Amino acid sequence: MSIPVDVAELGKTLADFGAGYLLTTSGDGRVKAVSIAPELVHGDLVVRVPGRGSCANATANATVTALFPPLVAPGFSLIVDGTAVVEGDDVRLVPTSAILHRSAG
Repeated sequence: MSIPVDVAELGKTLADFGAGYLLTTSGDGRVKAVSIAPELVHGDLVVRVPGRGSCANATANATVTALFPPLVAPGFSLIVDGTAVVEGDDVRLVPTSAILHRSAG
């Protein structure tokens, strides 16, 4: 079951979640997941110092996802897809879509 989230309302939705995970993909297709607590800055998720591997992946492939699990099971997860911009040691995720998702079962 999926519920679309208006990226313009992302701040309101994020208030219901804690830490999440930044998912990046290397040039050879390997997925890297790192724990994040991003800031919402002008509608973008700014991830402070996610690590060299995440920055390298985001440079090689700017398509990234942030995943925020539910605080209480069996709640919804928040999935934010977007484009990454590496800014020094940080990654700025510019959201292109977001959904609340959980298993239909």
